Amino acid sequence: MTTEMKAVVYHAPGDVRVRTLPIPTCGNDEIRVKIDACAVCGTDLKAYLHGNPRMQAPIAMGHELTGLIDTVGSAVEGFAVGDRIVMATSISCGQCAYCRRGWSNLCVDLAPMGFSYHGGMAEYTVIPARALANGHVIKVPGGVKAEHAALAEPVSCAVNAADNCNIQQGDTVVVVGAGPMGIINACVAREVGATKIILAEINQARLDQAGPFGFDRLVDPSSEDLTAIVREETEGIGADVAIVAAPAAAPQEQAVELVRKRGTVCLFASLPASNKLLSLDSRAIHYGELRVVGSSDSTPEHVRKAVELIAGGSLPAERLATHVLPLDGIFQAYELMQSGEALRVVLVP
Repeated sequence: MTTEMKAVVYHAPGDVRVRTLPIPTCGNDEIRVKIDACAVCGTDLKAYLHGNPRMQAPIAMGHELTGLIDTVGSAVEGFAVGDRIVMATSISCGQCAYCRRGWSNLCVDLAPMGFSYHGGMAEYTVIPARALANGHVIKVPGGVKAEHAALAEPVSCAVNAADNCNIQQGDTVVVVGAGPMGIINACVAREVGATKIILAEINQARLDQAGPFGFDRLVDPSSEDLTAIVREETEGIGADVAIVAAPAAAPQEQAVELVRKRGTVCLFASLPASNKLLSLDSRAIHYGELRVVGSSDSTPEHVRKAVELIAGGSLPAERLATHVLPLDGIFQAYELMQSGEALRVVLVP
């Protein structure tokens, strides 16, 4: 067996290299995975363009990973060579106040794959003992394609949002932003019971890309009155839930107009640290008894639900994974993401 592998390695802003690294060794309390797919997240693109102080460079990138277990440490139980796995890749400490409450995504000492540990844009990666001890490794049923299994992490983030919004059977859900995570949120909302999905996006190419997903109404707020359309579609009262997957202040501020009394607004996308403040209509929140919630990352339980959705076949994974490229295609992936042509690009070692 060869002792070297190819990996996409982050060194600094603007400095990402496809390099040859030693294949990592597996400790007694770890497992080693032969990666066969790793999706490229918007976070990976931002790190390349602008840097990320959390990334412990030089480090193999990639957290939306899947692969087959290649080696099982002697102290590890419950896993076998050949198992397909995915991960809740922001690895929690398992001990802090948030972890003890089951909110591992909010852990005070998160250590993500591709940031604190070498990630999945490589031929092999080692899953650390901390991830195994805290339940972050999830098995995937046989028959799920690798490029679809790699979507479990982003889908799990939308599962978290759906849980935070308490989406119910028969709900009307508005999703603002038709980028990759907006479309994934809309798909998950439909999977968990929403019967009407309204998707809003100011980029016509993105709206066109969303067309084949079969959502109930596509709206361009730059030329149409989104609030009026939502009222028209909901007998005048507003949607049950509005999920804002657009990283801009204006749609987040408008969202309180889109929901009914006792409706829920979810701020799924974050704003830049340099422009993070919103101006919200407190009267609408007060008199309408609205819930405004955030949603960040996911827990192992969210990943399990995501795997169930993907394995079930009704979530349109084949439409979400729009491009499959080799590791050497990382820069093409960045171009596809910046142009808006891709939803999820999946790298296959």
